[in-house]
Amino acid sequence: MGTLGAMFFWGIAFVWTKIVFEYYGPFTTLLFRLIISAVILTLYAKVTRINEKVARKDWPIFLLLALLQPFCYFIGESFGLLLVTSTLASIMIGLIPVIAPVFAYLLYRERLSAVNIAGLIVSFLGLAIFTTTGSAHLEASVKGLLFLLFAVLSGIGYSLVVKGLSQRYRPLTIVRVQNTIGGLYFLPLMIGFEWEKTLSVNPPANVILNLVMLAVFGSSLAFILITVAIRDLGISRTTIFTNIIPVITAIAAYFLLGESFSERKIIGMAIIISGLFLSQYQKRKTARIIHER
Repeated sequence: MGTLGAMFFWGIAFVWTKIVFEYYGPFTTLLFRLIISAVILTLYAKVTRINEKVARKDWPIFLLLALLQPFCYFIGESFGLLLVTSTLASIMIGLIPVIAPVFAYLLYRERLSAVNIAGLIVSFLGLAIFTTTGSAHLEASVKGLLFLLFAVLSGIGYSLVVKGLSQRYRPLTIVRVQNTIGGLYFLPLMIGFEWEKTLSVNPPANVILNLVMLAVFGSSLAFILITVAIRDLGISRTTIFTNIIPVITAIAAYFLLGESFSERKIIGMAIIISGLFLSQYQKRKTARIIHER
């Protein structure tokens, strides 16, 4: 249930981000949500006395972790969101469980089964249908798709690094430290590119509310829940759950942003989601057999 909660928060986060982007730039949005998250988590750690210290030898790993996510991941995701719809962005991020087996093969020589390969083909076919019109004209920005692909690769790298750290630190500590470092990474970018715009903004209450929700649910609770899942279930079994993000985002975007769906997009999304599940089917079956033994 915790993993489903994380996916629910991330699915709606695409919509919250779109709303905040109407007033703040991506660097400012990311900096504010990380600062709010780090402050909340630090206060909680002190009140509950769960204030672990990071060993000196682990600081380079935490610096890498924060570089992958939130820094690289959110840059890719946020700039992608500026160029494509929130629904398409969530579907691109949903490709993580499809691409992850490829990296597993390259790094660990784990072979892809025929079912996995079929899932990859089906998913990319669905993506092609979703992002093109009947005249084969790209409906989505190629640059936006590349930014989102960068986010996907960063997310996979993050999962690999956080798996090791979760064996030595509490999820609360990992997320608190990564968001604090991530805020420091984004500070010079906000000052260099968005300082004047940020100072001139007078955001309405709903934008501030969405920013706080991004910090509390998207940058804090979701990451704590996903860190617990990666630690307890493993990377492959956890990433399966990202398949539901496009569905959550599509529903939220329809009601909150008024994004419409053509018949072609509905078919494309259905094929993508089917392919995502198909690409993970064999792994889920293997996991159940191992568990039963």
